[in-house]
Amino acid sequence: MFINSKLKTNKNLHAGGGGFTLIELLVVISIIGVLAALVVVNYSSARTRARDVTRKSDFAQIKRALRLYYNDNNAYPDDIIFDTAWADGDMTYMRLIPEDPLEGASYEYFAGLAACSEGINDFRLVAILENKSDAEAVQSQRRCGTDCGYDSDNYDDDQYVVCAD
Repeated sequence: MFINSKLKTNKNLHAGGGGFTLIELLVVISIIGVLAALVVVNYSSARTRARDVTRKSDFAQIKRALRLYYNDNNAYPDDIIFDTAWADGDMTYMRLIPEDPLEGASYEYFAGLAACSEGINDFRLVAILENKSDAEAVQSQRRCGTDCGYDSDNYDDDQYVVCAD
């Protein structure tokens, strides 16, 4: 009798659904897949935003170095070479002029007449932001103003601009 009751208990566990059904497993796997996809998309956009923040920070540093150069020479340099050191005589303005963090993309620098059609001593730094909805791109274009022949039509919506002000 004792053996018989034990067999019934084991039979009930297997037949009574002590495990998961195939449908339950598929639902759980699909939920995990959706959550994983959301994490990957958010991670990718976070990396994009981080590169844009790096671009803005790089431009702030380059602008400070350009102002130091201007104070010493009463003019902005005709050209700067990104991803190199920038020194003039004994004065080092930047140990390394940063380059765009995205491989294949590059910053642009314009000085003098290339930056300003009126010949006013000016410079423009331009970078393409990856986040096309970043409001700071349009604000940066407005900050540089419409002087020297520049207006909002001269820039794309995703261009971040820094100029002498």
